[in-house]
Amino acid sequence: MNKEITANENPAYANPRIDRPEGRADALPGTVHADPAKIIWVGAMFLFGTIGSALTFSAGALLLFVVTSGITLCLGHSLGMHRRFIHRSYKCPRWMEYLFVHFGVLVGLAGPFGMLRTHDMRDWAQRQSECHSYFSHNEVWYRDFWWQLFCSIRLDNPPEIAIESEIANDRVHQFMEKYWMLQQLPWALLFFGLGGWAWVFWGICSRVSISMLGHWLIGHFAHNTGHRDWHVDGAAVQGFNVPFAALLTMGESWHNNHHAYPASAKLGLEPGQWDPGWWVLKALQYAGLVTDLVTPADLAARPELVRYEMLSESGAVIAPGDLSKATVGHLRAFDSR
Repeated sequence: MNKEITANENPAYANPRIDRPEGRADALPGTVHADPAKIIWVGAMFLFGTIGSALTFSAGALLLFVVTSGITLCLGHSLGMHRRFIHRSYKCPRWMEYLFVHFGVLVGLAGPFGMLRTHDMRDWAQRQSECHSYFSHNEVWYRDFWWQLFCSIRLDNPPEIAIESEIANDRVHQFMEKYWMLQQLPWALLFFGLGGWAWVFWGICSRVSISMLGHWLIGHFAHNTGHRDWHVDGAAVQGFNVPFAALLTMGESWHNNHHAYPASAKLGLEPGQWDPGWWVLKALQYAGLVTDLVTPADLAARPELVRYEMLSESGAVIAPGDLSKATVGHLRAFDSR
C-alpha cells in the first residue's frame, strides 16, 4: 500500500456478516446455560483422553499425538478455519480449503459454520462499548473454564449472522458442519487398525482434549493479561499477546495483533514474534499453492486503532487523526519484513 491514508478518511472496522447500521442487537444482557451436547462431547473426550491415554501410553502413541496435533492446529485451526475460512486472508485452491477446514474440524471445537458463528459473535461483542463477561473472559478462571467449554450463551437481543452464499451453500462445508463430530470416526478406525486402542486414545481423545483446553486457556489469557502494542478505542475488550504460546498455537497467540488487524494473514507483526502459520503460508506461496496473502499494509487505516504506547504517555486516548501518519508508517514497516 503506497498511498498514504489518514485515519479519519476511513470508517471503523466492520464485519459485513454481522455489523449492520440498522441493527438493534445488544452484546450485554443475556444468560449463560449448560449445554448438554458440549457436556457430553467435551466430557467424553476429557475422560477417555486422560484415563484411556494413561493406561495405554507408548512412544508411538505419543508421537502420533504430537504429529496429529501439529497438523490439525497449524493447517487446520490456524490456516484452514481461522485465516482462510473465517477471514479469507489468502487465496488457495478449493481442494486445499476443504482439506484444511477438515483438519480444523478435527480439532474438535465445532463444525465450520459453528466456528464461524462463534468467532464472529465474540468478535462483534468485544468491539461493542459493553459486552457480557462470557465474551470478555474476565470471570474468575474456573467459571470461565466452565462457561467456555460446557455452556452456551443466549443474548436477549442477539445480532443476525448472515454467512455469504459462497460459503453457506457449499455442499462440502455443509456436510462437514452436519457431521462434524463423526469426522473423527474414520481416523479413529485407521488409528485402531495401525496401533490399537492406544493410538485411538492418544490420536483422537487426548489430541482433542488438549486442543480444546488449550483453546480456552489461550483465549482466557489473551483477553485478560499480557503485552499489547495496539488499542482499539471504544471496544469493551482488548486483546493481549501471549508470547510463550506462539509456537504451540502456530502464531494465534499474537492476539493483540489480531484485534488490530483481523483480516491479516500475518499475526506475528513485530521482530521476534514467531508465527509458524505465516511461515507455512509463505512456503505454500513459494510453491505456488496460495496467493494474495493479506498483511496490515493491504488494509485501510482504522480510525479507532492507535498505538498503545502513545496512549500511555498521557493516560488518555489520542485523537485518531493525530496518529494517522504514524500508523501508516508502521504498516509499511510490517509489509517490508
